[in-house]
Amino acid sequence: MANLEPLGIKRIDSLHYYVHDLDRSRRLYVDQLDFAEVGRSDATLTAQAKQQSVHFRAGDVNLVFFEPRGKGGRAARFLAKHPEGVGTVVFEVADAQRAFELLDARGATFITDVQRYEDEGGVLRTFSITTPYADTTFRFVERAGYRGHHPHYEALEPPAQSNKYGFSHIDHITSNFPTMQPFLLWMEHVMGFEAYWEVAFHTDDVAGPRDAGSGLKSVVMWDPHSGVKFANNEPMRPHFRQSQINVFLEDHRGAGIQHAALITRDIFETVRGLRGAGVRFMPTPDSYYEMLPDRLDRLGVGQIEEPIDLLRSLEVLVDGQAKGQYMLQIFLQEAAGLHLDREAGPFFIEIIQRKGDRGFGAGNFRALFESIERSQKAEGRS
Repeated sequence: MANLEPLGIKRIDSLHYYVHDLDRSRRLYVDQLDFAEVGRSDATLTAQAKQQSVHFRAGDVNLVFFEPRGKGGRAARFLAKHPEGVGTVVFEVADAQRAFELLDARGATFITDVQRYEDEGGVLRTFSITTPYADTTFRFVERAGYRGHHPHYEALEPPAQSNKYGFSHIDHITSNFPTMQPFLLWMEHVMGFEAYWEVAFHTDDVAGPRDAGSGLKSVVMWDPHSGVKFANNEPMRPHFRQSQINVFLEDHRGAGIQHAALITRDIFETVRGLRGAGVRFMPTPDSYYEMLPDRLDRLGVGQIEEPIDLLRSLEVLVDGQAKGQYMLQIFLQEAAGLHLDREAGPFFIEIIQRKGDRGFGAGNFRALFESIERSQKAEGRS
């Protein structure tokens, strides 16, 4: 592992999401997920960038959506190659000039030099680089008292109350690649990240060799100074093309960000509210909950606070690695399913409540596959 000076990353500042229809995104994130709309590009920036943008916020989760306004803008170029999705990850750093110098010495490819802007509060410094995703870039911002989100952004008065579901911050970002080693090496030797966690899993582990199946390899890289984490997946043989990861790559038309995991204070309150607002989640078979107590014993987690019937009623998943330490998670349907439009893309939101466990739900890969196999056998379909 490379022992490099840290870039001074403080947090994930925001994700830039390129879409065909801002109103559709507003209906999901503002009307259903209760994000506040806090800013938008003014007429000057919209005309110069050839795209309209809006800024949605919940807690410390910032999502900026961009819709093309004519040809040639960043959103239009991204959407010419891909369905809707995340095209830029923005990091807040302590010192943009120092981060620039470190990245330059490590061979990063820059899109811009350090740009400097001022407002009545202070200074904003920012620059961007390319990444092994190809069409997803990284941006770095230093906010030295700068009050706005970005130059030529109009601040909007947020509602008196928002974020009723208690989203606090982005726990991690998950990305899919046809081969992830180039990205892992780049994250280590250019970004200065370190390996944090890894797993490999295949349905053959559950059902034995057969004519069809799905598998993945996953490695999490992190910046230990900020806690920022990237989970990275690639398809696993056999049945490479049937892997859920490869299906994403085909749907997204290349490597990209599969999902962002958001921390919530009370996952049951969150899921109840979101279901009531019409948000749809990935389904969990009932047999998952029949097997859950035994699986938690095998994992060493033991007893959990939540009744199994409560988990089952809301289809919340559980995973852990040590006694009394576990996590609760659930996944929204991918955007294409939520919007009933394939061009809405395969990106989705994960919701997490951590109760001591710092893992990534690897046990749920196996448990879900086991439960599916059990259901198929009960129905005489295997």
